[in-house]
Formats: sequence, structure tokens, C-alpha cells
Amino acid sequence: MTVQDPDVVATSGAESAAANSPRAGQLGLAVRTVAEGVTVVAVSGEVDMLTAPQLRADVLQHLDASSTLVLDLSRVSFLGSAGLAVLVEASQHAKRRGAAFRVAAVERAVTRPLAATGLGEVFSVFESVEQALEADEVR
Repeated sequence: MTVQDPDVVATSGAESAAANSPRAGQLGLAVRTVAEGVTVVAVSGEVDMLTAPQLRADVLQHLDASSTLVLDLSRVSFLGSAGLAVLVEASQHAKRRGAAFRVAAVERAVTRPLAATGLGEVFSVFESVEQALEADEVR
């Protein structure tokens, strides 16, 4: 949980950054269909125990409706253990359905926990959404 001092006033640079990203405890989700059965879910903000349930519900819903789901974590600033659990569950859910589940991640806040836990080897991790989508074309 993030606690913010109510007496702290944001500077002009921090204001614009804060306006473009979710506040603590909030998760930004943008969903787009790039082709029939191919969905990209772009996530921004912090994925922690407060926001992981929202991510889980959204990802599982789109996995049920898609043959390929790319989870774009390029704008995630924190990935905690609850978020890692969502990724594992999504990967297992996709395998049971015969769907493809891919993760696009470049930020250290995401790649480090994936590498530290070995989860980067459990499911496909790509440096960009484009690379993750191109992996479908090779199949």
C-alpha cells in the first residue's frame, strides 16, 4: 500500500507525469483487438495485491474470448507477487484452452521479478507487442 503525505505539493513536471499515469492503487487497462481472435491488453501503473484482482478478471475474460492474448506490461512501474500469480494463472488458463499467452515487457520493474522467479522461462516474454504478434505469424 502506498501512503502519500497530503502536505506534499507536486511540481509542474510531476503534475504532467501524474496526469498521464494511474495513481497508486489504480491500474490502467487498454484493450484492443488487432485481428480476429487476437487481443492486446496494455497495462499501466502498479500491479500489486490491490490491483491484481482487476488485472486477473480482465485478462481471464479476454483469454476466454481470444485465441491469442498479448499482455503489454511496458508501462507497468511495479510488478509484485500478486501480479506474478496473475501471469502464472493466465498462462495456465491459456494452455488449458489451447490459446496463446504472451507478455511484452522491457521495464526493469517487470523483467527483474520475471527473471528472479524464473517465470520468464514459463511463458513467452517479448521486448515489444509487435514481436509478440509476429510470433503468431511464424506458427
